Amino acid sequence: MLEWIRFGVTAVLLIGALFVLIMAMLGAYRFKFVLNRMHAAAMGDTLGLLLALGGLAVSAPDLITAIKFILIIVFLWIASPVSSHLIARLEVTLNDHIEDEMEVRVK
Repeated sequence: MLEWIRFGVTAVLLIGALFVLIMAMLGAYRFKFVLNRMHAAAMGDTLGLLLALGGLAVSAPDLITAIKFILIIVFLWIASPVSSHLIARLEVTLNDHIEDEMEVRVK
């Protein structure tokens, strides 16, 4: 019985990860402004990886493997938002015509 519960939780988490990653991909193609596209991709990527690795941690055969998956989740949750923020800051710094490309004007 416990194996079926683990299988169900794993399936729900992996299907949720697939849904989030597909929505992030569509969001990245929907927006025109590069920073909006980066935000959609980074947020979807972070949540999708959390769900996918969480599903793998639930279905892990032993505790040490589950702990490794949890440590990977922690590292990705630290690294992914920081790296996307730094890339966005670089885009704002280097692009001289960013105000012309923005969808919302800053006064």
